[in-house]
Amino acid sequence: MAADRAAAAKWESMADSPHDRSDQDLAETLAATLPQQGFWEWPAVVGVSGGADSVALLVALVTLARRGGASGRILVAHAHHGLRPEADDDLRFVAALAAELGVALVTERLEIGGAMGNGGEGLEARARRLRYGWLGRVAHERGARHLLVAHTADDQAETILHRALRGTGVAGLAGMKSARRLVDGVALLRPLLGVRRARLRRFLVDRGLAWREDASNADPRFSRAFLRHEVLPRLEAGAWPAATTALVRLGHQAGLVSKALDSAAGYLLDRHARRLADGAVSLDAAGLAGLDPHLLAAVLVALWRQEGWPERDMTAAHYARLVALFAAAKRQEEATLCLPGGVRGSVTRSGSIELRPGISPGKNAR
Repeated sequence: MAADRAAAAKWESMADSPHDRSDQDLAETLAATLPQQGFWEWPAVVGVSGGADSVALLVALVTLARRGGASGRILVAHAHHGLRPEADDDLRFVAALAAELGVALVTERLEIGGAMGNGGEGLEARARRLRYGWLGRVAHERGARHLLVAHTADDQAETILHRALRGTGVAGLAGMKSARRLVDGVALLRPLLGVRRARLRRFLVDRGLAWREDASNADPRFSRAFLRHEVLPRLEAGAWPAATTALVRLGHQAGLVSKALDSAAGYLLDRHARRLADGAVSLDAAGLAGLDPHLLAAVLVALWRQEGWPERDMTAAHYARLVALFAAAKRQEEATLCLPGGVRGSVTRSGSIELRPGISPGKNAR
């Protein structure tokens, strides 16, 4: 307790120092993006790697929490993947920072295994999946309602450009969400998604605070690092000085379009779908066949989500075949279609489309 009080006194005195205006600005930015009601009523978990962005997030959050006497509700979570020789030093750095700030720390060593996981999963993707799985468990076990991570506007621009180059759809162009469900009762928040990376580094430099650098973030063999260090800087140094801002704006607009499309699809699904006694769903082909194929596909995506049918293996080609089923119904042709997860689609004699889910393994088995 004495150490906590000493840490609090140190950070309160630093908050009053003349060089700390950037701290106050960042804390105010953070306050504006956090939930306005009830945020400090529950513990908050902060993912801290030791990099500049996560260190800045943690320090700004502690500064904000101390104003309301809620710093005791902050829990620092650090995942140790052991992928780099510097990982042990990263852990020691984060532990020292948490102690200096007077906040609790939880760590875990997450073994990644081989270079490729199930289904050809890459090393980075596997590490990310394991990390968020662990963070979700930590938040749930500690009674937290929010997990905060330090993704920035630069991260958002890189994500949008990366997805565009891989061939994403409109929803993918929206980039990362500022908030989403992580596990039951826990939301993942990205409160710095509108803040540039350079601002966070200036904030740390102004305070004389250190951070850890991950050498892999500068390795152009990794696609994100290549975009970060080779592509975006050249764009901004050349004819597109506002490239990052433009990409973030594109993501925002794509998000709005995606929401509008989802809303329209949900409305049409409510009007033109009905459930049958055997659990199948009947769709009014006459009312839907005249829609733009992209909107009709969105209606079908909404149906899959509503019913909880397997989505992972449903590709754009599968949805295109479903759209073609409506054209067959319009021509009064009988047709059937087998889809991933055992879902079966068919044109009935009355001209409607029936989608019947498969039987899960073991269900009704004798």
